[in-house]
This record gives sequence, C-alpha cells and structure tokens, in this order.
Amino acid sequence: MRGMGSLGLVAVGLAVGMAATMFYFGQPRPAAAASNDRFQDYIMATGAVSVNPRVQTDGVWLLDYKAGKLLGTVIDRTQGKIVGWAEVDLTTEFGLKAQQDVHFMMTTGYVTQGQSALYLSETSTGQFGVYTMGPGANGNGIVIRRHDMTKFRQQVAAQPQVGVPPAAPLPGAGAAIPGLPDPSTPNKMP
Repeated sequence: MRGMGSLGLVAVGLAVGMAATMFYFGQPRPAAAASNDRFQDYIMATGAVSVNPRVQTDGVWLLDYKAGKLLGTVIDRTQGKIVGWAEVDLTTEFGLKAQQDVHFMMTTGYVTQGQSALYLSETSTGQFGVYTMGPGANGNGIVIRRHDMTKFRQQVAAQPQVGVPPAAPLPGAGAAIPGLPDPSTPNKMP
C-alpha cells in the first residue's frame, strides 16, 4: 500500500509539472528582434518604430556609403508596403569632405515600448549620433530625427617625434615620412 501512495504522488507531481510547463510555454510572446547586416558599401539595420502606439511597426535603416546618405522607412502592416524613404545627408551631418575615407558602424537599441533608436558612429572622425524614426508632419510619411551628436574621441594630428632627426630621402624619391626608419640605412639590432 505504501508503494502505491508514493507512486500516486509521483504521478500527481509529474502531471502538475507538465501542466505548468505547458502554461508557461503556451503563452504568446511578442516577437522583438533587431538585426543588422552589411555588404560592400551598404549597412542595413532594423528596429521598432512608433508610428501608431497601438500597432507595432518595423523600421528599416539603410546606410549608403556611395551616396553618403542614411535612409529610413517603415513597413505599413495593413497594406504590406513600404511607406517611402526619409533621408539624412551624412556628409553634412558629420562634417565630412567629399571622397574622405570614412568607416561607419551602426546598430539599433531599445528606447521604450515600440521604439528603437539607431546608434551611428563614424570611427575615422570619432563622432557618434543617436537617431529615431517617426511619423512626419500631420502624420504624413516618415522622418528621421537626430537626438544627439557627440565625439567619443578627439582626432589626433600626427606630432613630430622630439629628438629624432628627419630622415634624408633617397635619391629620386619623395621626402621621407617622419618617424619611420630611413630605407637607405641597413637595419641593425641594438
């Protein structure tokens, strides 16, 4: 008899555990995903955009190196269509010169329920900006808003080394680069 009671308790425990597991994993959970990818001269990232507080909307950010533009759009879930493109001229925004060698990094992050921010950094100049997308004036279209722009480091100009005489150029060559060993002298171990 005693064995039957123990077996009954084990069976009840298993049944309660399975029911609790099914209840926990059976609850619907909102999908929240952010992603980024890059290919050659383009970077793409996604994140939530609050166009209508009652309807979750996915936003798409696209950085176009060739055009020097940051583009953004949202997907209209009711129609399954893209709602036009908003754009920011990054050469003006970051004070970049034409054909300047730049290196952008970007990702999205959670700001508040249904709204992500885009974190955009240009590593050559050490600049960092924070952007969001939202509805345009009177609810028409989409706009990109910059919330902050700062520097995460200062650009350092090349300083001549103190106490190092300038190297003499090779015959027929341009001037030597300060701080680099003179190629006309053999390498010697100290």
